[in-house]
Amino acid sequence: MQIQDVLEQKVIQAVTALYGKELDRVELQDTRKEFQGDITVVIFPMLRILKGNPQKIGEEIGDYLKSNVDEVADFNVIKGFLNLVITDGYYLGFFNSIRKVSHYGYTKDTGEKGAVMVEYSSPNTNKPIHLGHIRNNLLGYSVSEILKAHGHKVYKTQVINDRGIHICKSMLAWQKFGDGETPESAGLKGDKLVGNYYVAFDKEYKKQVAERIESGIEKEKAEKEAPILLEAQEMLRKWEAGDTETVALWSKMNGWVYKGFDETYERLGVDFDALYYESQTYLLGKDVVERGLNEGVFFKKPDGSVWIDLSEEGLDEKLVLRADGTAVYMTQDIGTAIQRVKDFPDINGMVYTVGNEQDYHFKVLFLILKKLGYEWADNLYHLSYGMVDLPTGKMKSREGTVVDADDLIDEMIDTAGSISSELGKLEGFSEDEKKTLYHTIGLGALKYYILKVDPRKRILFDPKESIDFQGNTGPFIQYTHARIQSILRKADFEYEKEIASYELAEREKELVKKLEGFPEAIAQAAEAYSPALIANYCYDLVKEFNSFYQNISILGAEKENERIFRVQLAQKVAEVISDGMKLLGINVPDRM
Repeated sequence: MQIQDVLEQKVIQAVTALYGKELDRVELQDTRKEFQGDITVVIFPMLRILKGNPQKIGEEIGDYLKSNVDEVADFNVIKGFLNLVITDGYYLGFFNSIRKVSHYGYTKDTGEKGAVMVEYSSPNTNKPIHLGHIRNNLLGYSVSEILKAHGHKVYKTQVINDRGIHICKSMLAWQKFGDGETPESAGLKGDKLVGNYYVAFDKEYKKQVAERIESGIEKEKAEKEAPILLEAQEMLRKWEAGDTETVALWSKMNGWVYKGFDETYERLGVDFDALYYESQTYLLGKDVVERGLNEGVFFKKPDGSVWIDLSEEGLDEKLVLRADGTAVYMTQDIGTAIQRVKDFPDINGMVYTVGNEQDYHFKVLFLILKKLGYEWADNLYHLSYGMVDLPTGKMKSREGTVVDADDLIDEMIDTAGSISSELGKLEGFSEDEKKTLYHTIGLGALKYYILKVDPRKRILFDPKESIDFQGNTGPFIQYTHARIQSILRKADFEYEKEIASYELAEREKELVKKLEGFPEAIAQAAEAYSPALIANYCYDLVKEFNSFYQNISILGAEKENERIFRVQLAQKVAEVISDGMKLLGINVPDRM
């Protein structure tokens, strides 16, 4: 049991013993740096039940705790804040209890918490993965890892948007302008090649629209009836009808794209347990709408279209089936959610990693699933996130001005290489080791910069600023891990024995306290679906370690017990840094 849990119980006991009253909860917080103490009991919330002077109440509870709790060495009360000094023995005992625990802070999956499916990435097969997808992938992957570390079974999935008019646009442009070009003949990744044809379609379409307007056709008609657009619509109709030639072309070009996606995912360090394809899910949900009609969840308008009225929930009416019987996105999302639970019966929750422009869509989706009677619908979460901008401005995929994920990864690796070379810290590294290190630093910088921000906030991503070896950055944290590994390599003495009695220096105590907070950081990050809480925990831990490192001699300590304990402490900090960063999908090097 952690000291906070012990103190909460004992404060409740103290209030009952001293005042004959019952508290249902106790507010605890870390003691502010300027005051003596480790944990603070906030007295003010108790004044609803306990009438009296907060200073006096604090002193009386402090006396009780000092007399009845072995771990409380002393206390002081400042303006209604009861600051408790915890014994060195407690912190030393705690440290010894976690020192050899592998993946300390992680919770094993016992099956009690149930399985969660996390959806992320979900790209279109008409263009490469870009900067916007990167934030999506990093968030989804990291939240999956955090939920696992909190004891959930997790299935990572994506819905690949492999059908629709936008896919046909790339196919038609390749047919018209491609001259049989393949990824191999072009020397391009398949997703990039197909993306080029999406851009080529748009250029031809704009050209045709301009020509038609010039010939006197009104703008709206020119746009709707441009020959190349009509051809793309005809191609879509053929695909939906199962035309052999069209489906064969679709399969071939999608195959190129999937191979390209897989290469990018591997470089980015993300993976999936299950894949869904829109070409297989777009007809799902119609049977559910029929059932919902019979049960009165939906209603039919005179034109035959089917709707749901959510005005009582503060929303409006939402279409779920068109008058001609065709599905809308909402229909297939309803069907896909239900299908996933059929495919993975142990799922009792789902997380959808989708940009904040879809906030309304997911409010409606979750409400509909609840009204249809699915118990697991109470455990659906939209991991909504803001856009990523670059200093150069927004991205437009039709015009080919998207920041390609592969190009950004290359830029991050190159920038990491040039900055590392300038710092001159690579003596003794082979060329292969340097390449691996640059990749680790570059990807670590990218991931950390994006994940340290609350998902809901918009980000202005500056590649150079992210690869800074000082401040709240990935490389700063990676460098601290490498520094600790260097200390461990230089420790030419046996440091495995347990130190049973030891007077902690203030900075040692602060570092142990910071380690104690790791399980809670994981729990909070899992509950909030926020990797930012892990990123900022890692940064705070590293700052605390660097303060310890700069002010206390580790290997040069006079006493053997000091040397041993400090090396053990540094080693545990390195393990927690590694485990914390792993939850963000970031590797930490042993040398930098």
